Amino acid sequence: MSPLSCSLRFFTLEPCARHGEPVTVGLPWPCGAVTDEKRFQLHGPDGPHQLQTKVLDRWPDGSVRWCLFDFLATWDGVTEACGYRIELGEGSADGPRLRVQQDGAVLRIDTGSRTFTFGAGAGCPFADTDTQISDDGSHWNANFTTHRVEVLEDGPVRTCVRVHVTASHIDGANFADLAVFADLNLYAGTSAVGVRFLVRNTLTASHPSGNWDLGTVGTERFRDLTVVVPFDLDAFHSRPVVGEFEPMDFGTTKPNPGAVVRVSTERGSPGVEESSASVYQDSSGGDNWQGANHLTAERQIATVFRGYELRVGEQTTKGNRATPIVTVAAGEHFRGVTMPAFWENFPKAIEADSRGLLVRLFPQQSQHGHELQGGEQKSHAFALAFGRDKITAEPMVWCRSPIVCTADPEWYAASGAVPYLTPRVTDPHAKYLALVDQALDGADTFLHKREKLDEYGWRHFGDLYGDHEAVYHKVRKDDDSVSGASRESAAPMVSHYNNQYDCVAAFLIQFFRSGDLRWLTQGLECADHTCDIDIYHTDGDKAAYNRGLFWHTYHYAEADTGTHRSYPKSLTRGPVESLTQKMDELGETAAQLKKSYAVGGGPSASHNYNAGLMLAYFLTGNPLYCDSALDLTNFVLAMEDPTRTPFRLLSREYTGLATESGGGGYHGPGRAAANSILALLVGHQLTGDAKYLNKAEQILRRVVHPKQNLDRLDLLNAELRWFYTMTLQAVGRYLDYKIELGQLDREYAYARLTLLHYARWMATHARPILDTPEKLQYPTETWAAQDMRKVEVFQYAAKHATGEERMKFLERAEWFFDYVQNKLSEFETKSLTRPVILIMKYGWSHAWWLQNPTVSAPEPTVKVTPDDFSEWQMFVPQKVKAIQRAKQLVVVAGIVGLAMFAGLLWWLLR
Repeated sequence: MSPLSCSLRFFTLEPCARHGEPVTVGLPWPCGAVTDEKRFQLHGPDGPHQLQTKVLDRWPDGSVRWCLFDFLATWDGVTEACGYRIELGEGSADGPRLRVQQDGAVLRIDTGSRTFTFGAGAGCPFADTDTQISDDGSHWNANFTTHRVEVLEDGPVRTCVRVHVTASHIDGANFADLAVFADLNLYAGTSAVGVRFLVRNTLTASHPSGNWDLGTVGTERFRDLTVVVPFDLDAFHSRPVVGEFEPMDFGTTKPNPGAVVRVSTERGSPGVEESSASVYQDSSGGDNWQGANHLTAERQIATVFRGYELRVGEQTTKGNRATPIVTVAAGEHFRGVTMPAFWENFPKAIEADSRGLLVRLFPQQSQHGHELQGGEQKSHAFALAFGRDKITAEPMVWCRSPIVCTADPEWYAASGAVPYLTPRVTDPHAKYLALVDQALDGADTFLHKREKLDEYGWRHFGDLYGDHEAVYHKVRKDDDSVSGASRESAAPMVSHYNNQYDCVAAFLIQFFRSGDLRWLTQGLECADHTCDIDIYHTDGDKAAYNRGLFWHTYHYAEADTGTHRSYPKSLTRGPVESLTQKMDELGETAAQLKKSYAVGGGPSASHNYNAGLMLAYFLTGNPLYCDSALDLTNFVLAMEDPTRTPFRLLSREYTGLATESGGGGYHGPGRAAANSILALLVGHQLTGDAKYLNKAEQILRRVVHPKQNLDRLDLLNAELRWFYTMTLQAVGRYLDYKIELGQLDREYAYARLTLLHYARWMATHARPILDTPEKLQYPTETWAAQDMRKVEVFQYAAKHATGEERMKFLERAEWFFDYVQNKLSEFETKSLTRPVILIMKYGWSHAWWLQNPTVSAPEPTVKVTPDDFSEWQMFVPQKVKAIQRAKQLVVVAGIVGLAMFAGLLWWLLR
């Protein structure tokens, strides 16, 4: 066996035997171990197997860091240690192969079981299907057609095709504001297709006074969006254009005598056969299925009944949560569909009879219709089958509950792809681990919170309930603007977390450490939600907002009709009295705090997290994760661009929007600068484009300096400057990245001197934030969790220090770590979402430092001291300089005007 051998583990939600099931998994590899990905080999219980590879990321020396693997697996459906492993060798095994043929504008892919055809003008997402959309006023019916096809991946086991789609009205006009495409995964040996169908409203959202509510200008409303999968293709493609609104159907497609519809409604349930079937999921089916989370623009509750309704033949039954497989078969003809997260992304519907299948992604059965806000998108994942296969005994069970493939925690840690990672079993910190485990185990897990808020439905699923925001919430009994059940369900307060502090990365890091699949599942659900809902998918707004990430919903207030977009207009109707009163009690900092909590705004650098999306991409190969991560990187460049603002004629200075934190023109170490640096490093790792690293270095120099007067920055004022440690964490990550790149240059030396300068000051002055609770707006458990950042800062500093100073930094890291795990454990509120996410995201590296206390960073190749750099001054952004120049121009114009007037007067009086 090769010394580099990665053993694989298999999991599934429906234990049953699998024969040749397609499996896709991303795995990390140590630096320098593998340069040529063709050397990877797959060995199973019965010998070598065919393996498809795609390098997703390389180490700076060119070796493979993350590689995506595709293969076909045979498994008993039970044993986690499945007998498969990936190692190095020579040569590759044969197996079923895909064949891709390009004939002009037509693309044909032969899987060995069926040939699929794609081309401009064909059906959507491919020639054997069609997609239709209807508006909310029921005045027209429009069809989706393919206008461009691109092959994203071309391999022997799996080919991924992206189909770009046009939606056309019956009068021939296009939906210019809808961007629609489908990523289709086709697999060797099967007629099943994995589909991710994405619909994006590219219009700019109207956000008067900085409020972002449902129903405003820019919203796209529609009644139904359905994928049609017919039996009779000839009749289907020759159907007449529908001139008036009709329910989505098969047009003139004829029934197929003898066709049998089969439905398996939930995981593990046997199939039932009939002549027709319909499954419609109206709500989550949970206890809080009609909660205020499901508010419409008209302030109505969108859900009507609990769970789903199943109509089979003439019989109707109801249930709570459906994950259906629906198939139609007649002789050799077969059509099937399943959606693994069907009920979670309600409303959803699947209908079938002898003519074929209707996959209603936004179903017409929903009483209130559907609304995509400006810049909002939704991707729907499902599988279609166009023939029987023998992968599972029950058709398409493998599509509903696919194999999830992972490596052992020891492999992820040993690869070094995630710095400072250790397997959980080697971590001796029992209290810390208990704090982390609150996310999965106990009485207040994230899944419990999900049920409490009913964080389900296509817009909400994957987000976390921000229950920490509801601690001070008081139900307003006098609010008559919300009707019916929503008023009765006013508690719990609706608040969304929106990937604050990079929940995606936090989940995936804990998965790497433990191998517990619950971390992976929730992490990828969070990644999907972030890509679809939290990012502002438009280029039509100002550069400070376009393609940025929305904040968590407003502190201590209902999300209301603002949903996941931070600031609802309801805030102007009813301010948060307790918040205002508390700020007034803080005396000298009250005015500054009120500026920080001014109502209104949008995406900003202070909430911009993309490292988790990059990890999700490396694990799955899903291009949407990579695209979204790069959107958030480019967001930093765009918001800083002086040519995109009205002030460009007066100043070409950078806008400073990537670095201003806490208001008041502060451009020192803060959360905006920290997130911008980290986002830019992600962009550089994904693309290698030097502009991202150069911008990260420019921002670093702007906000920190090896000779800053730190006392003047007021860093001990926690309410205004707590986030300085975020920037220092980013500096530490930057230094590690420069070491990876082998760039021990002047920029590296500058950052290193700066980190040590701050660490020395912190070693003397830094103390727990909760030591002075009287200076805090709310002295909550979150402040204890935030102090875990200081642990990481001291660890980074120790890596660049020597002798007694190194030992002092390590001692301070140990002290703060013990303080945080002990102090936070004392709080009854320690299981609230925010402190748990902070503990998941930070602190896990401390176990690595206990195991590697002598590791040190290399010295810069350039010898410099702090005195070699000019004095630091607070950055003055474009807007301020433009206003100053405008005033100067007014003064000059005034002087010139007076001079001209005086000259004229002299001439008249001479």
